[in-house]
Amino acid sequence: MAKAREGGPIVVLGSGMAGGVAVKTLREEGYGGRLVLIGPEPTLPFGRPPLSKTYLRGEEQLSGWLVNPPGWYAENDVELVAATAIRLDTAARRVELDSGEAVGYAKLLLTTGGRNRRLEVAGAGLAGVHQLRTVAECDSIKNAVRAGGRAVVVGMGFIGSEVAASLRQLGMEVIAVLPGGAPLETVLGAEMAEVMAGIHRDAGIELITQDQVVRFEGAARVERAVTKIGRRLDCDLAVVAVGIQADVEILKGTEVAVDNGVVVDARCQTNISEIFAAGDVANHLHPLFGRIRVEHYNNAEKQGAAAARSILGSTAGYGYLHTFWSDQYEHKLEYVGHVRRWDEFVVRGSTRNRKLVGFYLAEGVLRAAVGLDRGGDPELDEHGEMAAAGRLIARGARPSPAALADDDQDLDRL
Repeated sequence: MAKAREGGPIVVLGSGMAGGVAVKTLREEGYGGRLVLIGPEPTLPFGRPPLSKTYLRGEEQLSGWLVNPPGWYAENDVELVAATAIRLDTAARRVELDSGEAVGYAKLLLTTGGRNRRLEVAGAGLAGVHQLRTVAECDSIKNAVRAGGRAVVVGMGFIGSEVAASLRQLGMEVIAVLPGGAPLETVLGAEMAEVMAGIHRDAGIELITQDQVVRFEGAARVERAVTKIGRRLDCDLAVVAVGIQADVEILKGTEVAVDNGVVVDARCQTNISEIFAAGDVANHLHPLFGRIRVEHYNNAEKQGAAAARSILGSTAGYGYLHTFWSDQYEHKLEYVGHVRRWDEFVVRGSTRNRKLVGFYLAEGVLRAAVGLDRGGDPELDEHGEMAAAGRLIARGARPSPAALADDDQDLDRL
C-alpha cells in the first residue's frame, strides 16, 4: 500500500480503543498531515476490559491498558480534543463541538463506540444505581463497595456477569436479575449458559431468572429493587448492565447510512466516500459472517487499524475471524468465530467438570467455538484447540460432530 505522507486533515471521532489504534496506525503507516482525535472522556484511549474485572477489584491500574503512552500523542503531533461532537456537517466536511469549535476534515473516522442502554424504570436515577462504561463510573462503583454489603446486578451478559463475579470476590452478597434462563444464554446457548449459571451459584450468587427489575426504591439512595413478579430485593447498590447501543447520535440529519450502527463495507467505508467507521459502532460486511456489529475489545483493536489503512488507500477487506474472552472468578472463557443461530452444539470435554471446548454448527458448517478453561487463546496459542477451531471456521469446514466430540481426533485433520 502506498503511504500517504501528507494530505488533508483526518479527524477521528471517538477516543476509545478503536480511535486510539487508528491514530497510531495512521502515523505508523506514514500519514504526515493534520490528525485530530476527539472524544468526550478525559482519559487517554485505553482498553476497557479491566473496568469490570481487575481494576474494579483494585488489583490493577489502567496504565498497562493504554493504547499509546501519555507522551506519544504530542510526540507524534496528534491533536487531542476533549469535547463532545454535537453536529456533523457532511457537506462542509466539518465536526461541530460543544466547545463552539468546528474541526474540518478531508477524511473522517467514526469510532464513537456504544452507549449504555438505560433501564427506564422508576427510581433508576437514585444514588447508588450504577452503570459501567467509563473510568468514572467504575470508580463510583468501587467507592460504594463494602464487604458484607448487598448488591443487585441487573442483566447477566458479559459485563453483568463479570461485575457480579467481581463484586462477589470483593465480599458482597450479590443477587442477579435476568430475563432469560441463565447468564449469557443469547450468546452461548442454553447448555453453556447453564454451565456459567452453576459457576455463579457455586460462588454464592443468587440468580433470579425469567424476571426483570421494574423499579428501584429508596429515600436518599437506592434501598431495594422490585421485580416484575414481586420480589423485593434489599440492596446497598445496584449495577444495571443491560447492554449497549451503537452511538450514532452525531449522524442524525446526515446522509450516512445507519442500521444497527454505522453501515460500512468490507473496507470500513460508509456510503459517504470520505467517512469510515470502526469498533463497536460499525456494522461491517464480513466475508464469512455477512453483516455484523461486534462489541468486543479485540474487534475494536483490529478494526481501528484496518479502517486507518483503508483511509490511506488500502483495498484489503476486513476479514478478522473475531475472538473475545471473559474472565469470571478463576475461570477463563475464550470464543472464536461468530454465530447467532445454530443447529447443533457439540461438546469436547465435560460440561459437568466445566472444562470443555464447544462447537457451534449451522447447517453443518462450523461457525464458532467456545472454550472454558480449555483450548487456549485462539490468537496466542496456535497449537491449541481453539486456534485449530478457528482454522476450521476460516475455511468453512463441515466437520463430523462425532469427530469434533472425540478427544483423540486432531482438529487440524478434520
